[in-house]
Formats: sequence, structure tokens, C-alpha cells
Amino acid sequence: MVRTLLPLFAGLLLVGPVIAHDGHGGAAAAPPKSDYAKVWLERQQNAPRLAVAARFDDQGRLWLARVVGGQLLLSHSSDGGSSFTEPVAVNRQPELIAADGEARPQLAVVGRHVYVSWTQGLPQPFAGHIRFAVSDDGGARFSEPLTVNDDQRPITHRFNAMLADADGVTLAWIDKRDGTGDPAYRGAAIYTARSTDGGRSFAANRKLADHSCECCRLALAADTDGTPVLLWRHIFGQNLRDFALARLDAPLRRVTEDGWAIDACPHHGGALAIGADGIRHIAWFTGAESGPGLFYRRLAGDDAGPPLPFGHLDAQAGHPQVAVIGPRVVLVWREYDGRHNLIRRQQSTDGGRSWSDPATLAQTAGAADDPLLVSHGEAVRLVWNTAADGLRSLAVQP
Repeated sequence: MVRTLLPLFAGLLLVGPVIAHDGHGGAAAAPPKSDYAKVWLERQQNAPRLAVAARFDDQGRLWLARVVGGQLLLSHSSDGGSSFTEPVAVNRQPELIAADGEARPQLAVVGRHVYVSWTQGLPQPFAGHIRFAVSDDGGARFSEPLTVNDDQRPITHRFNAMLADADGVTLAWIDKRDGTGDPAYRGAAIYTARSTDGGRSFAANRKLADHSCECCRLALAADTDGTPVLLWRHIFGQNLRDFALARLDAPLRRVTEDGWAIDACPHHGGALAIGADGIRHIAWFTGAESGPGLFYRRLAGDDAGPPLPFGHLDAQAGHPQVAVIGPRVVLVWREYDGRHNLIRRQQSTDGGRSWSDPATLAQTAGAADDPLLVSHGEAVRLVWNTAADGLRSLAVQP
């Protein structure tokens, strides 16, 4: 079954870039530019917008940001997600907000500061701006949104990730400013920006790396000293789409060796969590013919553990998330059993060295977001937004 799935999967990716990303899949005939832009805009306007952002604050309240119409609405829950406060609009002026698939809003709560970022969709295909707003009063009111990317052209500035603490706010995103108009440029680039004044302003954009994949989500986590660490799908050599990891103050490091050669963006980013001991825990998908599927790896300094497969490839296992609390590591991912979308999980109690058997946490019939894991203290929760059953917030028991 694996061999029959791979050609189908690869075929979908190769055809996909006609719709999914300009400049790839050159053998396929693109529609006329005017029709192309119209189709793009209609797809963005009609997307289900099931992707949400969720985060615990230091009091254990669960915060939620979700898109309704052209507004990003923020609320919080004191009972683990059973009920939420009346939502507050982050952006008073409606705009097109990406909130599906690999693109989702980002949320951070630091004391009374609530930080929200998102990608604003533009009418031009694959174009967007990285937007940001802050509340200084616990989410009651928000500043006017500002655009963080200092390149203002209507090109790709998308798939934002965010990390915040008492020292500042860091944003990272995928950016096409360096490759626009250059057919020899491979992929996109990773750009970052930093605010040290509570989100009132950001320093000049800084390029972290050239040649990232164009539309796989980024994963951002804090190292033991607070320095942001980023995981992304990178284009190595001519067209090998494996994963890279970098502290924002250090060069990138290749952390997977799948050798997935494909002239398309897989729309399948990785997951990253960093323990108090500094060990990096990563999870990702590869379609490499030599060994497709989901994998987990433990990175302790320069020592990279063996890639451990998980999930059921024939059930379309994908879109993993990982969380770490002390020696406990939690993996969740999506599968499909022919009737339902499932969220599956495995756990380790020894820092990722050995694992429990997989189990099903939740299921739904119909469209659904990818899973999110949020943690506070020793507690880990799955946050999962679904079309049929609404928002699910479920405790992940040890």
C-alpha cells in the first residue's frame, strides 16, 4: 500500500503548485494570469478558517484566537476550554486573514501583555503581509495592527511564527523578497524581526537563511537561555527538502537526512519542543521513497538520535505536534480512517527514548484543523477546532 500511495501523493504535490505556489511544477500549464489571480482570491475568501491559536497564561487560563469573517477574535477560558469569555476583536478594520492548513494566527501572553500576529492575505497570488497587534491591558483593547515586514511589495510574506517573553517579541516568517524576479533562486527565505518595547515597534527585518521551502509552517521555541530556535523545511542542494534548525544567533544545522527530492512545496511543516535540559524534540513528515511517513528525533547537543517512525502511513498520518514537560514527551498527529479525521497520540516518560502504543484522542466527521498542544505546569491539552463538533479542548493524560 505504501508504494501505491507514494505516486499519488507525489502527483498531488506536483500538480498542486499550479494553485499552491507560483514558479514550481513548470511542466504543468498555468491558467491565464487574470483567472489565476481571481481563483486565488476566491479560494482565500472562501477558505474554512478553522485554524486557531491557543496558549496558556501564567495563571492557567487558556487563551484562544480565531478568525470570524475578516476579524481575529480573542477570548479566554478559566475552565480549560469548556467556556470562554465574550470575544474581543483584535483588528477593528476587517481584512483577509489566513487561518487554514499551514497558516494560522499566533498568540502569546506575558503578564498583562497579549500579543497576536497573523498573515494578511492580499489579492495577488501567494502574497501577504505579516501583521501584529498588542494589548497592554489583559486583552481588553488592542493597538492598531502594524505590518512587520519592511518589504511592502505584494509578494510572499507568510506563514508567521511568534515567540514572546518578558524581554521581547520575536517573529519569523517565509519571505520571497530575495527571489522575486530571479528564476534561478531556489524557494524562499526565512526572515525575522524583534521588538524590545512591548510590541510598539520592531527592529529592521533580518534574513536568517536563504532557500527555505515556500509554504511549510515554521516551528519556533525558546532555548534554555531564552534565545529563539527555529525549525523549518529547507532546500538543500538543488532540491532536497529536509529540515533545518537554527538558533537565531547561530548558523543553521541540517537535522533530517531523508533526501526528499521534489519540485514542489509539501505544505507540511515540522514540530519543535525544547526541554529544560536543552534537548530538542522534533517531529516531521517526509515523502522520500526510501522511507515515507512521520518521524520523531531527539537532538542532544551535537548528538542526533535515530529517526523513529510513528503513525500509520496508509491512514494519511501527518501534521504532528510535540510537547515536552520534564521527562514526559507527547506526540499528536492527524489520521483518517475512511470516515473520520482522528487525532492520535503517543507518549514517552523517559525523554523520548521509549514510547507508548498509539491511541486515539479525538475524532470528527468532516473538516478539521490540525492539532495543537498547549501546556501549563504539568498539564498538557489538545486544542482541536472542527467544523462538525466545534472547538475541542481535551486533557492529554499521562
